[in-house]
Amino acid sequence: MKPTTAQAQQQRLNNRVAVLKALAHPTRLWLVEQLEQQERCVCELTDGVDADISTVSKHLSLLRQAGIVTSRREGKQIYYRLETPCLLGMLTCIETALETKTPGCCGN
Repeated sequence: MKPTTAQAQQQRLNNRVAVLKALAHPTRLWLVEQLEQQERCVCELTDGVDADISTVSKHLSLLRQAGIVTSRREGKQIYYRLETPCLLGMLTCIETALETKTPGCCGN
C-alpha cells in the first residue's frame, strides 16, 4: 500500500530530525568537517579529538546510520567519507545567519 501524503510528509520530517540529531554534537560536527577534506580511517580521526577509538567509532556509526557518512573496510581499517557534503553548506548558512543576524543568508 502506498503511503498517504501525510505519512510521506511525516517520514520526510523524521528523516530530517535523524540527520539533525546526528549532527547535534561538537565531535560529530568536527568529524564531518574533517571528512569534507578526504576519506579517513578511524585512527586518523581519533588523533584529532580528545576521545578513544571506541568513542569516535560510536560517533561515526551514528553519522553513518543517519546517511551522513559512508564507510568501507580495507584490511583491518575502516575508512569513512562524507556522503552528504551539502550539509556543510547548510552549516555555513546557519553560521552566517548567527554572525550577521541577517535573514535570508542562504540566497533567499
